[in-house]
Amino acid sequence: MEKTSLNETSFAMNMNSSNKQETVCVFGTGDFGRSLGNKMFQCGYSVVFGSRNPELSGLHPKGIEVLSHAEAAKKSDLIIIAIHREHYDFLTQFAEELQGKILVDISNNLKINQYPKSNAEYLAQLVPGAKIVKAFNTISAWALQSGTLDASRQVFVCGDDKESKQRVMDIGRALGLAPVDQGSLMAAKEIENYPLQLFPMWKFPLYLSAILSIFYFVYCVVREIIYPYVHEGRDSTFFLAISIPNRIFPGLALNLLALVYLPGIIAAILQLYRGTKYSRFPNWLDHWMLCRKQLGLVALAFAFLHVMYTLVIPIRHYVRWKFNSRVIEQIKTNKTEHFNPTSFWLRDSYLALGILGFFLFVLLGITSLPSVSNMVNWREFRFVQSKLGYLTLILCTAHTLVFGGKRFLSPSILRWYLPSVYVLTLIIPCTVLVLKFILVMPCFDQPLTKIRQGWERNSKKAQFGNGNTEV
Repeated sequence: MEKTSLNETSFAMNMNSSNKQETVCVFGTGDFGRSLGNKMFQCGYSVVFGSRNPELSGLHPKGIEVLSHAEAAKKSDLIIIAIHREHYDFLTQFAEELQGKILVDISNNLKINQYPKSNAEYLAQLVPGAKIVKAFNTISAWALQSGTLDASRQVFVCGDDKESKQRVMDIGRALGLAPVDQGSLMAAKEIENYPLQLFPMWKFPLYLSAILSIFYFVYCVVREIIYPYVHEGRDSTFFLAISIPNRIFPGLALNLLALVYLPGIIAAILQLYRGTKYSRFPNWLDHWMLCRKQLGLVALAFAFLHVMYTLVIPIRHYVRWKFNSRVIEQIKTNKTEHFNPTSFWLRDSYLALGILGFFLFVLLGITSLPSVSNMVNWREFRFVQSKLGYLTLILCTAHTLVFGGKRFLSPSILRWYLPSVYVLTLIIPCTVLVLKFILVMPCFDQPLTKIRQGWERNSKKAQFGNGNTEV
């Protein structure tokens, strides 16, 4: 039995070795084609390059041949096309040599949907007798040169011929990459657009953050700088450095956190109104719900900034000057402030709520990381992101409410009839919490649970009426 096992092992190793010795042809000696060819050569493949200038072979390691395109095409039945789409026309000259061979298109375009057809489909049209596979376009030459240790290893593969696609995926695995089968060649356009997308799920959160930042900044400048200058002639422009940002950042963090949970509430209201879960949400709501993770991470970033700006308040020159002036004034008047336990309770509660809210905020951010979320099951992830998420929103909202204290009802805080910025920041989170409180009441929660389990309000009518349902 041991002898048989050893023979089987040596047979598998020989088969592995023979697979690695297969010859792969690369058309194109640019940066990416050269990096891909060198990587395959390091992994044990026999590599031959096809080039317009075969004599320029000094850039390649010893053992790699550089031939003309016609000669290189005869060396292998798998050819990697590492040239731009604009130069594909020359391949028609070798139509006979390329018949039945696997052509791997690795090209990208300069912009999304640059051409009506994908580059791979265009290549299939030029060389109809070849088997076209799209692959390796989502990884960079730098990643191949660095050994893919500190870069993404995922590559997408598509093609109409299953055997050809499998061979390309085997090569990808041999290179240390993680190939993902995306189906037929019709997926090539999507694969080619993928590396051209610039933070597709981050645009809405970043634009929204920018709009809210500008609004709060202008609002604070009017209240904190322009108003004192007009009424008192006082120069308060130094507030632009620390004070105004530390009013904007917590407001942004709280509002963005509330906006993470608002689309779920809107979706629940729509499902209750329609009486079914099989009706599509509006596109804007779909996109909003897909961006919730990014919204939460942006909110966490602003919360971090708020914490950092708050920590430097005691060492600010303006704060120390104000404190010293206050002490000197008490000495001159021989009066001290009355000990007020209520005021101290409010201040300590405000700080405690902020610390607890920020701790849970960080916990939400950590569980959003793929490396952490992959280690928990769905129920655990939902508990953290939903139950603890709402608790975080409650604590952060309470933190702002206690910070305002009795000043919410005081007319003295109004400047040109404008309240303080923390009053505005409470509108969205308080609305979200009130709506959530209403939805968790049994009269709404039970019907919503039934709807999400597949129950439909008008199911009998749809079944025995015209037979149509809204989907």
